[in-house]
Amino acid sequence: MKMTNWELPGSNGLPIRGTTQRPVGDPRAVILVVHGYLGFKEYGMFPWIAAQLCSEGHIVHRVNLSHSGMDHGNGHFDNSVIVKDTWNRGVEDISLLSQAIDRGVLAGDGSGVVLFGHSRGGATCLLTAGRHALNEVMSPVVGVVSLSSPASLRRMSSDAEKQLLSNGTVDMPSSRTGQTLHVGRAWLQEQIDDPEGHDLLAQVAQIRCPIGLLHGAEDPTVSASDAVTIAQANPSRALVHLIEDGDHVFNTPNPFAENGEPSSQLAEVMATTSGWINSWVQ
Repeated sequence: MKMTNWELPGSNGLPIRGTTQRPVGDPRAVILVVHGYLGFKEYGMFPWIAAQLCSEGHIVHRVNLSHSGMDHGNGHFDNSVIVKDTWNRGVEDISLLSQAIDRGVLAGDGSGVVLFGHSRGGATCLLTAGRHALNEVMSPVVGVVSLSSPASLRRMSSDAEKQLLSNGTVDMPSSRTGQTLHVGRAWLQEQIDDPEGHDLLAQVAQIRCPIGLLHGAEDPTVSASDAVTIAQANPSRALVHLIEDGDHVFNTPNPFAENGEPSSQLAEVMATTSGWINSWVQ
């Protein structure tokens, strides 16, 4: 397995930072692994998942999106970047990455692409696949795997929304770094300006490739019922698998070594994901 780090221009010209793992021999598929809010490519389960997928013969690109506020590694967040993050920026990043794979800028070797995202990252993958369902951006994509994702993009309380529109920011603490980070007004304003484009269920209904939805049955952050709601938006293409006793990160600590012993919940995530990808890849 060969591993390399890279950077590509993303939304607003800021860098998308990634790590690519290549299998021995010809790849079966390309997996794009996308983190959630205040997540990053080295967080928790992502290195382990990437190593497992690569061992099954896939090229794996795990990324820090352009407005994640994270460099390579496990450092502090850049709040001046995070405050400018929006759903549209994430969609743009994933679209740019899909095009980079299709054009050979990122390793792909002509294999089909699977979008794999956790929490906000999963919702961003679904949003991208829906918005671009009928154009060439999604032509390489053979499936979407979404873990622990919300069924709605606009989950902030009405009081918090009022504060955000009035003050320009809302505080968002990071328990990992101890930083007080900020959500910026643009995150909400674009949803107000374009409600249809940010209606996740309406966009999921447009997706033309298979959708796999994994969710911890005991997720305290995003209810497992959200996975069912998402699936109901596109029932002919969506599969739901609930993980018994699973929490938001499938009972996986941070950090977690890529050669660590997974929780039974994370092992079930991997087995289910592998089965889905095997059925999607020719």
